Amino acid sequence: MDAVDHAILDVLQADSRTSMREVAERVGVSRSSAYDRVRRLVEGGVIRGFTIDVDPAALGLGLSAYVHVRIKQNSWKSFRARAWDLPEAAHVALVAGDFDCVLLLRARDSDHLREVVLERVQALPEVLGTQTVLVFEEHTGHS
Repeated sequence: MDAVDHAILDVLQADSRTSMREVAERVGVSRSSAYDRVRRLVEGGVIRGFTIDVDPAALGLGLSAYVHVRIKQNSWKSFRARAWDLPEAAHVALVAGDFDCVLLLRARDSDHLREVVLERVQALPEVLGTQTVLVFEEHTGHS
């Protein structure tokens, strides 16, 4: 990957709907070169997909929280599968430190979040304990 490839990634990460003509103009290459480079980045696994950025609050999910989870040894794979079954789960990660996993949950309100954490996450057979951290404000790398 060279500087042009990195510039293409920057443009597409900011707005994946940017036309290839505009991508080419912004990074200073021909349109055919931009197409070839993007194709190579996709085929090489650098670009895993083209997505949209949805505002959870606009969907009625205005409360977000990180839930730190301690799980039983050797239960990551089953926990991960069960966590992804939660409609409120936006991110599931295996981490190092005081906790084993971190979930990013999206909820309508505090009652909904309480129900998800206390009645569904803590009820999972792999879970030994949780700690919930409320999110007051979020920013992605491009907002």
